[in-house]
Amino acid sequence: MNNSPPSARLDLQTLFPFELDDFQRQAIAALDADKSVVVCAPTGSGKTLIGEYAIHRALERNRRVLYTTPLKALSNQKLRDFRDQFGADKVGLLTGDVSINRDAPILVMTTEIFRNMLYGTPIGEVGTSLTGVEAVVLDECHYMNDRQRGTVWEESIIYCPTEIQLVALSATVANSDQLTDWIAQVHGPTDLIYSDFRPVPLHFSFCNTKGLFPLLDDDQQKINPRLKPKRGQYRPKGANQRGAPRPEAPNIAFVLSKLREKDMLPAIYFIFSRKGCDQAVSNLGPLSLVNESEAARLKGTIDEFLAKNPDAGRTGQVEPLYRGIAAHHAGILPAWKGLVEELFQQGLIKVVFATETLAAGINMPARTTVISSLSKRTDLGHRLLNPSEFLQMAGRAGRRGMDKEGYVVTVQTPFEGAKEASYLATTGADPLVSQFTPSYGMVLNLLQTHTIEEAKELVERSFGQYLSTLYLRPQQQEVDRAKAELAQLEAQVASVDWKLMEQYEKLQERLKEEKRLLKTLQHQADEMHTGELAIALSFAVAGTLVSLKGDHVRMTYPLPAVLVTKVQGSGQFPYLVCLGQNNRWYISTVGDVVNLRGDIPRLREVDEILPPSDLPPKPGQSRSGNEVTDAIARKIPDVPTSIDDAPEVYAQLQRMEAVHAQIESHPVHAWGDRSYLMKRQRRIQTLKEEIRDRQQKLDRQAQRHWEEFLSLIDILQSFGCLHGLIPTDLGQATAAIRGDNELWLGLSIMSGDLNHLDPHHLAAACAALVTEVSRPDSWTRYEVSSEVEDALGELRGIRRQLFQLQRRHQVTLPVWLEYDFIGLVEQWALGTEWTELCANTSLDEGDVVRILRRTLDFLSQIPHIPHAARQIQTNALRAIALIDRFPVNEGVE
Repeated sequence: MNNSPPSARLDLQTLFPFELDDFQRQAIAALDADKSVVVCAPTGSGKTLIGEYAIHRALERNRRVLYTTPLKALSNQKLRDFRDQFGADKVGLLTGDVSINRDAPILVMTTEIFRNMLYGTPIGEVGTSLTGVEAVVLDECHYMNDRQRGTVWEESIIYCPTEIQLVALSATVANSDQLTDWIAQVHGPTDLIYSDFRPVPLHFSFCNTKGLFPLLDDDQQKINPRLKPKRGQYRPKGANQRGAPRPEAPNIAFVLSKLREKDMLPAIYFIFSRKGCDQAVSNLGPLSLVNESEAARLKGTIDEFLAKNPDAGRTGQVEPLYRGIAAHHAGILPAWKGLVEELFQQGLIKVVFATETLAAGINMPARTTVISSLSKRTDLGHRLLNPSEFLQMAGRAGRRGMDKEGYVVTVQTPFEGAKEASYLATTGADPLVSQFTPSYGMVLNLLQTHTIEEAKELVERSFGQYLSTLYLRPQQQEVDRAKAELAQLEAQVASVDWKLMEQYEKLQERLKEEKRLLKTLQHQADEMHTGELAIALSFAVAGTLVSLKGDHVRMTYPLPAVLVTKVQGSGQFPYLVCLGQNNRWYISTVGDVVNLRGDIPRLREVDEILPPSDLPPKPGQSRSGNEVTDAIARKIPDVPTSIDDAPEVYAQLQRMEAVHAQIESHPVHAWGDRSYLMKRQRRIQTLKEEIRDRQQKLDRQAQRHWEEFLSLIDILQSFGCLHGLIPTDLGQATAAIRGDNELWLGLSIMSGDLNHLDPHHLAAACAALVTEVSRPDSWTRYEVSSEVEDALGELRGIRRQLFQLQRRHQVTLPVWLEYDFIGLVEQWALGTEWTELCANTSLDEGDVVRILRRTLDFLSQIPHIPHAARQIQTNALRAIALIDRFPVNEGVE
């Protein structure tokens, strides 16, 4: 896989002077065999050691390793760890707006930076930035599940040169084998190293108002029988028909008291809201969780930090920290969070109330994790935690080398109890899904270095495409089965002349139609004569000759008969007692008579006979005649072949017989069982329709990402970013930008509308382009200056046009233009003190830092955008200098 010279095997005992787990040895052996690896193991099991081995191995060969993480904070932490381990001169950092020792053999970066590096060179080749790189570590690879950023991991794997080893480190997921198989397909030989072994096993507990109890039974497979709801007791998921109150939740002080009793501190206490975390700290009042020695160490460290950073301390945060209690969430100043993390790692903080973001990779192991609620509010409403979210938080429990057992405590709430907790504790992790989504930047960067065919091939190598292929495999198998059956049937009827068969079938259809017309004409003729016949029959006498064919005399052709007598009927007309030419007696109605043959003299012989005595006088009744009646029946003349009273019926009958003659003389008529062939033909047509329908659905699903890619091409061409498929100057500028919507940012910068802005105004305008709309109840007292408002107003037309095109192509990329909080950015750039800035907004400090850092990240890209005006590039550099100060700067030394 790589071109480095072979070297002696590293001495593992020297590198790691402790007993390695089996999965660690397997991963090292795979790396030594020059394979990539996917290491899937529980949090805290020692996955990082495999990444460290890759670093030792590369250093031994005089080569480099890129170590990627999903978070800047995690990158900063890895920088500090690797400096301690390998020496500061050997470690560098790249996080977008921070670059430290970038030529170091160990370069830590966010995964987005690595993906961007790959964009900078023909994909699949080793460009300047990848010179000498032996391996890339993708830490926290399960971040592929992240809805907003997961696509970055897929792109990184797809575009990485095959000669570079990939070391993907992931928490346990349900489909690690699929992830490994996909990487093997798109990158090269890859081994799955899977382990469910946890060096520090977890013990699950449940806390309610009565105390702390084991959550699971002795086998750790089901709920503890003592915690099962009693019959008739309120069940959290449904209404209690008996009207019992909802179960009471134990308060935080009670939970902590139980943890102290059982020596289960320090703990991370997860609460799914910033406000909840802050309230938990304040609700504990003067409670102290540290001894005198720990309190002294805490005071010294905290006071030293505040002396260096006087703006970092906040009311409600400092005093509890002295007592070993802290909050940790996105609303807190990053520098203060860093202090909390450092003190917690030293064991000086005994409880941290944190949102679930702390579970996302920051190295803060605890003896215990407390999960305060098993449901959370999301954009789609309130829902139960999924198993992976639960396991990610639970995995923070148990410190390797310090604890024999880690403790996970779930807490009773009015809505969830032990039943839900036991389900989550015994359910496996969720599978990885693909978040791959083409973007404007992806399109432009691929088309700068690849043909459209190569771009399509790259897009179709995504994990999403791989999973779709697996998902669609049964449908594809059905298509293949249908095609095989079709081929077999077509072979069976290959010798059939289908043109002759078609002619024959058309004749058969024509015969049916002629028969239908004949029946219609007969019916019409019958209706015309019925009235006349009824009147004539009322005067008819015995011996009158008639023709019978109707509901009560079921004959194919009219039966010649003679009227013998009449009997009383149920209506105004009598029933007719007739003797047929076939020597049978019939009781019929006027409606059964199709012809009254008045032109022939009546048969007087009937005057001498009587109907059978057992013939009931009911229409439809019939009896056989005798020898006497037979002699009379023989005298009844046939119906003439010429039907003078219905010539149209006769003509139609002639046409029908002509068609019938054609059918009998047709070659196909002699083929025998034609129904067999017709069934085969109908099945062939059905199969063709089924195959066409299934294939269309398969193609639509299989090409979903490519269709999105083509839609983005159309939009880029509409704005002049592409001339055909070649990026223009505007396209090249847009390709150099990273953001939620690179086209919007590129159009804004290249429009010229921001060129004249002073640095502080430019910073505010850039913030408007990259800031998400905040919660509606947030506010700031700082107004937007007229210069910024006017410049952004010039961009509204472009934004409207972009919205319209995206809507037409069903593209949902955001087009930010946020006015409400950019006054904060301008004031910060003008030198306003941090405490004053925060006093003039309802936003948390962490949110203000996030807005400023996003702005800083975008500003840092502008000087590197090709074809951008020199003026805006210069002003961007000046704006960076204005806002990149504590607490906005990363604080990495």
